[in-house]
Amino acid sequence: MKISQRAKAVAPSATLAVTNRANELKAQGIDIVGFGAGEPDFDTPEYIKEAAIKAMREGKTKYTPASGIPELRKAIAHKLEVENGLKYTHEQIVVNIGGKHSVYEAMQAVLDPGDEVLLPAPYWVTYPEAAGLAGATVKILEGDKKHDYKITPEQLKKAIGPKTAMLILNSPSNPGGFSYTPDELRALAKVLEGTNVCVMSDEIYEKLIYGSTKFISFAALSQDAYNRTLTLNGLSKAYSMTGWRLGYTAGPLDVIKAMARLQDHMTSNPVTFAQYAAIAAMGPQSAEAIEKMRVEFEKRGKYMAQRLRAMPGVECVEPTGAFYCFPDVSAHYGRTFGGVKPTGSMEFAKALLEQANVAVVPGLPFGCDKNVRLSFATSMQQIAKGLDRMEKWLK
Repeated sequence: MKISQRAKAVAPSATLAVTNRANELKAQGIDIVGFGAGEPDFDTPEYIKEAAIKAMREGKTKYTPASGIPELRKAIAHKLEVENGLKYTHEQIVVNIGGKHSVYEAMQAVLDPGDEVLLPAPYWVTYPEAAGLAGATVKILEGDKKHDYKITPEQLKKAIGPKTAMLILNSPSNPGGFSYTPDELRALAKVLEGTNVCVMSDEIYEKLIYGSTKFISFAALSQDAYNRTLTLNGLSKAYSMTGWRLGYTAGPLDVIKAMARLQDHMTSNPVTFAQYAAIAAMGPQSAEAIEKMRVEFEKRGKYMAQRLRAMPGVECVEPTGAFYCFPDVSAHYGRTFGGVKPTGSMEFAKALLEQANVAVVPGLPFGCDKNVRLSFATSMQQIAKGLDRMEKWLK
């Protein structure tokens, strides 16, 4: 059967590919330490599960409005106002089927074929694929290791052209683990004033920040920033609800209405009883559960970064958010490991998995071939064991 050019152009997820190969080896009885998937190892809190069960028992299993039940959109609007200083009506919010759907739908609503998207590297693997499906072209802005992989105002100003329609920002970053400071974001926002560039600000890791890091929503920087920004968030990471598939987008009413129209034909509504669970998730009980995770992730991230930096030929920025370390391992390219001589991150990650039984994600699909990504969303015991193996293998 014929396959469309559009479908052929989509690259498979590098993260899932590593996870699948690691699972194949595990099925063969091999002890694999997996640093691949970006998924909290904490279970969804019980009070969230109970809210879903209660909703099902009450018969809340039918269709809802495509953009989500008003009660949930109002809860999100309240959260954004109280926690982020962003005043939206519930009509300015659409609930999507997970964060990836938010990204895809936002691009479908805003971009036309031939539009240009500015994408700082390293970037999450889904961004360029979603832009391509919207017919847009992607211009990569390479973050400098000297600036913790963050782009500068000068880079942004130089990159903006007549076809630039969108800038993607993801802070805290997947895969980089870095975060933009409020002042750094203000400097970027200043560059955008007077342009027609939309900002897609992916803030799904906002609650997982470490050390002295301060989080601020891009749309909260100024009225100009508010008017040009789509704020994307979701419940997967901070609430450990990856499988529940709930994301959301807030922004200008005309764009949100366009996204809702698209969603009406794509999926209809998000899962009904999961929406009621999401209302509970954003209630006052969440603070304790989130802080417990955040503290544990901070401890793991600090340990992982210190261990990686102590390995010969490995450079690693300490993460300030999310749950990833993104070390530069390129000093080992060209060396021979068990008869294999890696020349890039793909070969390096494959050799590490096959020879040392440690699964990491290659940096090439994230736009940084010198690096690999390690998720510390796993136990400290597994982290120590995996890093011991990696250190021994590198030596």
